[in-house]
Amino acid sequence: MLTTPAARLVARGSEKPLLLDDVEALLGSKTLVIDACRHAVSRAGRSIALDTRPVLFTLARTLAEAFPGGASREALLARAFRARHADESHRARLRVEIGRLRKTLRGFAAIEATPDGFALKPPRGRDVAVLAPPSEEAHGTVLALLADGEAWSSSALALALGASQRTVQRALDELAAAGKVQPVGHGRARRWMAPPLPGFPTSLLLTAALPGG
Repeated sequence: MLTTPAARLVARGSEKPLLLDDVEALLGSKTLVIDACRHAVSRAGRSIALDTRPVLFTLARTLAEAFPGGASREALLARAFRARHADESHRARLRVEIGRLRKTLRGFAAIEATPDGFALKPPRGRDVAVLAPPSEEAHGTVLALLADGEAWSSSALALALGASQRTVQRALDELAAAGKVQPVGHGRARRWMAPPLPGFPTSLLLTAALPGG
């Protein structure tokens, strides 16, 4: 578990896995980090939370992934607004949201217009990187919670994710069919966990019964 990648570094058109120590070093560096694990923008230990502003975060991530170049208006519209065929209203909304992002990132980075879009410009030539989860596949947030080896009930997962229990149960059923999670117990006592590591019997991962239980 300690040698399992905790995140991915996406920068300048390539990506690589990061361990926990690598993540800590990155977040403490002067690199402008678009943190897709926490939905924030960080630099040198300071951060701006964007978890309640998903459009701004998506724009920031798209610009960071295009760095050191720029992102086209079409790419920004497709990522932030899912607009397949952009019209003038979409372009107007993009200008408004880019203006809001400029204001939000003041002191962290500037955003400059390019002939076909916008580009992120960190101060004094600093680098830009995206810190992404190890996996962004379907139901990745459920997998992330189960990755610590603990057993979770579907209701606890729903509470942690802010989702309905029915939605979480559907995700668990799909993940179980793919062999990525497994149930333990039955009925209301059922819990869900990641498959055990190779070489470790499942019984070692379960809580032992108390004397007289």
